[in-house]
Amino acid sequence: MNRHVRTTLRAALAAGLLVAGALAGAPGASAAAAAPTVLNPSAYTLSADYHQFDALDAALVSTLGTSAVHTVMDNANHDRQGLASGFSVAGLSTGFRFDDGDDTDCQSYPQGITTSRDAIGTANSGNYDGHQLVLVSWYTADACGGDQQRSRITLVDWDATYPNKYRKILLVEPTGTTAAPSFKDIPIHAGGVSWYGDYLYVADTGSGMRVFDMRKILNTDTGGTADQIGRQSGSVYYAHNYAYVLPQVGTVTAHTTDADKLVWSSISLDRVSKSIVMTEYTCPSDCPKYPVRPPRAVRFPFASGATTFAATTTASQALRLPWYKLNGVASHNGRWWFNSSGQKQLYYWTPTAGPSTFAWVGGGESISYWEDSTGPDLLWSLQEPTGSRNVFAVTQATYGGG
Repeated sequence: MNRHVRTTLRAALAAGLLVAGALAGAPGASAAAAAPTVLNPSAYTLSADYHQFDALDAALVSTLGTSAVHTVMDNANHDRQGLASGFSVAGLSTGFRFDDGDDTDCQSYPQGITTSRDAIGTANSGNYDGHQLVLVSWYTADACGGDQQRSRITLVDWDATYPNKYRKILLVEPTGTTAAPSFKDIPIHAGGVSWYGDYLYVADTGSGMRVFDMRKILNTDTGGTADQIGRQSGSVYYAHNYAYVLPQVGTVTAHTTDADKLVWSSISLDRVSKSIVMTEYTCPSDCPKYPVRPPRAVRFPFASGATTFAATTTASQALRLPWYKLNGVASHNGRWWFNSSGQKQLYYWTPTAGPSTFAWVGGGESISYWEDSTGPDLLWSLQEPTGSRNVFAVTQATYGGG
């Protein structure tokens, strides 16, 4: 267990945040009724373009300048707080909540989660640019319960030597010309996110993934009105009062020979097999906004020795799943975890051990695997409902062992 986890755990225990039994052994696991079935992975491919916005991005960088991640965190302006006093889940190790404004915001919803351990592994305690970080993706609607309007990420410091701060960064798509570059909002669900090397992959539900480069965080003017976005008169750049924006650098587009195209509901990084895994949110019946069919999970490998996909990538594994309403997926060393927000269950499966089902939190979203060279590996996840947005880590061995 790293120093921050130990420190946070001691503080949480002292504050009574970890309820009795939360750190006990595995929750009651039961054999699942059915197991995933193998599909032909060659039916699923990706095409990747990492240079789609090169010219516009270069013009924006030249015009606005960039801030490194450590600079962004030096200017973090929100305070995270401890887990809710009544929060309980088996194997709980640590966690936090956002400030009260973000915890109760009915227009913005946390979705995906990844960490600097995904980005660089366990080297240097998982520090990226001097900081150990938890990164959460969000979408913002045009009204409470309204349509998706824009998306953002939140960078949360997760190191005992730094303040318990976080900073919001708006995700944008470059527009305009090289002479007058601009950017616009990205109105996607941002249901999953994976950080690998310097690249950030954000799920785009109907298409695949949008790609961002963490070395290209742009500086913007925090003035203007809350609805202003992009280049304004006099070459001033506003971003809904955000100080930082992260411009898209490329797109990874999914293709399939199946009758049903993939629904990119959630993604996660598997550092062992150097791949991204994705899964779909579907329903067994009566679900007008989502597909009514069994979901799939597909693994796509990165190019050899790279943190990018090749121009064309064929999946290396594909599964048909017996579970529904899946908001989260993770894989590591041939093991899989699937979170069903609708069933409040976490499903664990390996080809040799078969499936198991564990009790899980309500409103659960994405999952990220946290490798630790000095303590137990963790699974990070989070809750979406307003007023209950706990971001938490559990010991991985509690949910499937190994």
